[in-house]
Amino acid sequence: MPEQQQILKTLKEYFGYDRFRPLQEEIINSIFEGNDNLVIMPTGGGKSICYQLPALLLPGITLVISPLIALMKDQVDGLKANGIKAAYVNSSQNESEQSIIYQELLDHNIKLLYVAPESLSFLENVLSQIQISLIAIDEAHCISAWGHDFRPAYTQLGYLKNKFPNTPIIALTATADKATRKDICDQLNISKAIQHLASFDRKNLSLEVRPGNKRIEQILNFLADKPNQSGIIYCLSRKTTVAIAEKLAERGYKAEAYHAGIDHQQRALTQEGFINDTIQIVCATIAFGMGIDKSNVRWVIHYNLPKNIEGYYQEIGRAGRDGLPSSTLLFHSYADVVQLQKFADTSGNKEVQLAKLDRMKQYAESLSCRRKILLSYFGELIEKDCGNCDVCKNPPTFIEGTIIAQKALSTVTRVKEQEPIGIIIDVLRGAQNTGVYDKNYQNLKTYGIGNDIPWRDWQQYIIQLINLGYLEIAFHENNKLKLTSLSKKVLFEGEKVSLAHLKELEKVKQPELQDKIDVTQDLFEKLRQLRLHLAKEAGIPAYQIFNDATLKEMEKHKPTTDEEFMQINGVGRQKMQNYGYQFIKEIIAFSEVKTKKKKKTSSKKGNTHKETLKLYHEGLSIEEIAIQRKLASSTIFSHIMKLYEEGETIDLKQLISKEDISTIKKAKEELDTPEGLKAYFEYFEGAIDYNTIKVGLAILDKEN
Repeated sequence: MPEQQQILKTLKEYFGYDRFRPLQEEIINSIFEGNDNLVIMPTGGGKSICYQLPALLLPGITLVISPLIALMKDQVDGLKANGIKAAYVNSSQNESEQSIIYQELLDHNIKLLYVAPESLSFLENVLSQIQISLIAIDEAHCISAWGHDFRPAYTQLGYLKNKFPNTPIIALTATADKATRKDICDQLNISKAIQHLASFDRKNLSLEVRPGNKRIEQILNFLADKPNQSGIIYCLSRKTTVAIAEKLAERGYKAEAYHAGIDHQQRALTQEGFINDTIQIVCATIAFGMGIDKSNVRWVIHYNLPKNIEGYYQEIGRAGRDGLPSSTLLFHSYADVVQLQKFADTSGNKEVQLAKLDRMKQYAESLSCRRKILLSYFGELIEKDCGNCDVCKNPPTFIEGTIIAQKALSTVTRVKEQEPIGIIIDVLRGAQNTGVYDKNYQNLKTYGIGNDIPWRDWQQYIIQLINLGYLEIAFHENNKLKLTSLSKKVLFEGEKVSLAHLKELEKVKQPELQDKIDVTQDLFEKLRQLRLHLAKEAGIPAYQIFNDATLKEMEKHKPTTDEEFMQINGVGRQKMQNYGYQFIKEIIAFSEVKTKKKKKTSSKKGNTHKETLKLYHEGLSIEEIAIQRKLASSTIFSHIMKLYEEGETIDLKQLISKEDISTIKKAKEELDTPEGLKAYFEYFEGAIDYNTIKVGLAILDKEN
């Protein structure tokens, strides 16, 4: 097993990062120990590095089973941009091209080989002649009969463990409930695989659901403050994708439709344009997106209700893969439900599909924190509301629901977690039917204890309990209700439960239509344009040069030397050599222009600083000054710091707590007084913001 120092050096040199994201290091170490692994990590969580980094340090090649040609090409192009030897084999290549790759494999010139599951049989002769150190199966949910994207070729991959018994297998996917996770391991013959469940909580994604009224107007309003941002609109029908794309194009947006009925060449051009940022919006059926490793998708809209939560979660996960704030919007209507029920009727797994559709409908109609619902669906329970969904921002009226919850949970307990929601309600209401009498449920202590609550209200209350994580549905066991780890807190530990009042729900207010806004030419936009230019020259997607998060960090820290540039997250050795000069040159040029503008407007700025100083001396806080002057709090803060540096009487200790000063002082000593603020920010893992750090250091400098 490689030393940890070598692993971290490889991470920075080839991928540009100084530290691992949650679970990555644990998974990589498990691979080096020879274990099979199942990785459930949300889109944008960093799954690829979990097998790409080990591939560089293992002696043989890493075989990657990938479902889509576009996904393979993007991954391989990205690896090559990082200086990593990789290739793919699929049906898009001719025999001559494939022969060259086979020879490269035999000559040990390739570290990662991407193949489609259908292509494995053609590679048997070559694979038998080379050392395979690791097998990675991407989009592993495709192997499961319970999964939402069943693919026949994946079900045959179980033979790999028999053929390569001593080679570790890592299966990866963004979404899989308990049943799907078990099915993946069984199908792949890796029943002893170590399961790694990353948090499904994508805090950077805002969640919003609206009734499907005047959807086009709502979409235009949604897009008004998102100029030049990439996004996807998912639709159920091909016809709808075309209609929306045409309407958006009429309003000046670069939008295209994408569905299976469009000519293959045109679809390829649309996908390429989206990847390369020449097309801003793609209106698509669900076939679009799974094969696109695009990090700067800033928003996702579902024009129609998705068929299940797994698909919905994976699709919204295509936004904000770089970790920056991104938006999601879901429309729903009764017509959507009817259409999806018809689709389920023709599926091979009708009961499961209908149950999952019902769960999706419950999410859309929920009165509780939407993030709680998504996380509890995947077995992750949180107690606090997220504050970043429409329900949290506009909460309904709540009632004391502890007794209601205790009655429901107690009934689930007494039927030994063997019944679906309908039977539970029948028992609670004291129903006299065969479903109750055949199993003698009329003799249970909870029989009839809820007969004062109507059947439909009980249904809504139990759905809320599911959404809050107190109950879960076992889809693979005929939709039986199961208790969770939170259930006992209500039943035995006195935890209180608040439920949304069913009689006081307000209709969602429809936003007014706005016009598109212009983009100011800030440094980020300058760097984005440079990235686009370089990407076109290199013939690769723009985000493969640097993602938006890396550009944002460049904008913040403005590196002007090679050493400073290498400190930016996402900048590895190869990318520094390829692009460092151009980006540093752009940053320096931008800074010089800003300096000239500052000199011209210095007198105006002097006046605005004086206005801030006057309000400060009147006793107003930064937030109050910002509101009165109609400026951002960060702008007022910069005024205050500038005034302090110019010798004005400013009491900085009013802007920071004693605890924060003490903490910053300790960090300064432990870090040995580093230059810049980034080292402090990383030391505190973001818990203390840059402004507070700056104030603390200024106070400490004055004391010294």
